[in-house]
Amino acid sequence: MASINKRSNGQWRARYRDGAGKEHARHFDRKADGQRWLDEVTASILTGQYVDPRAGKITFVEYASRWQAMQLHRPNTQLAVDSALRVHALPRFGSRPMASIRPSEVQQWVQDLSATLAPSTVRVTYQHLRSVFRAAQLDRIIARTPCERITLPRVEKHQVEPLGTEVVLATEAAMPPGWRAVVRLMAGTGLRAGEAAGVTVDRIDFLRRTLVIDRQLLLSRPPAFGPPKTRSSVRTIPLPQVVVDALAAHIAEHPPGEHGLIFTSGIGRPVNRDYLSRAFRTAAAAAGAPPNARLHDLRHYYASLLIRHGESVKVVQARLGHASATETLDTYSHLWPDSEDLTRAAVDSVLGAALADSSRTDEAQ
Repeated sequence: MASINKRSNGQWRARYRDGAGKEHARHFDRKADGQRWLDEVTASILTGQYVDPRAGKITFVEYASRWQAMQLHRPNTQLAVDSALRVHALPRFGSRPMASIRPSEVQQWVQDLSATLAPSTVRVTYQHLRSVFRAAQLDRIIARTPCERITLPRVEKHQVEPLGTEVVLATEAAMPPGWRAVVRLMAGTGLRAGEAAGVTVDRIDFLRRTLVIDRQLLLSRPPAFGPPKTRSSVRTIPLPQVVVDALAAHIAEHPPGEHGLIFTSGIGRPVNRDYLSRAFRTAAAAAGAPPNARLHDLRHYYASLLIRHGESVKVVQARLGHASATETLDTYSHLWPDSEDLTRAAVDSVLGAALADSSRTDEAQ
């Protein structure tokens, strides 16, 4: 119910009650302005776009915390979201009322992040912020999200350049003894870093030469087991003999730790993946690898070996645990033999051979 009345001081008091029965009022110098306000409110209620003016006073940190608690994120995603909001968003917007944050301020925030972070990191961080504001809009906390028409830094797509075999072997030799076999394992199976760090003895079948991947070691502190990156990441991988030999030698020299973990911190506890990555970068630099070499490059090396030896897209997808063949092609399509060369070879091998036979027959006659 809405009404507008003139007060003794000459102002006009416009008021209405929302769906919860709360009364809202504003004062105007002109009756027409008050009536226009009531008409706008009535229209927003009828169209389902009404937002309680008081709702937007909740601070960003309060709403973001509530939003995080309701999400069904995987453990690693949960950690990534929490880190992005805590480190980058809360210092800028944490104490601000949700309704007070403007698109121009979000754009400035993105620009400031771009001065120190990689474009891909800026985009991911912004996506987490945008998710919070979108949820607030759906909850009728704010009328519109400020994350609209925001210009983001362009991410240049770089083609994967696999490490050379000699670099992989030299890096393996330069690793700390307790983690040396992780290089052979990842280069020979294409495991992700978390999957390799979480390998336990009971997941290895040395007789059949297979490895079951159904969990990974998370980035949490302390490290703990969690589900793989995606459902497609649950898989059984054939183990090459060179990997079997390296694992057997490693276990003989370094007994498994807690939970039967193959790779540990040195005192039998789960290994911190940050330390493992740091050790790889140091070893790779000593081996003459490119300056930006990282542990994940061993996964690319494995994929390049499969492609070089004629494995199909579906096989590479299955071995790597990609969610789709599209993901595999987007990453490694440039490593497959050029389709033009394959086309020429296919025609020459059939039609060319037939023409050669026909020519020899004519000569014989």
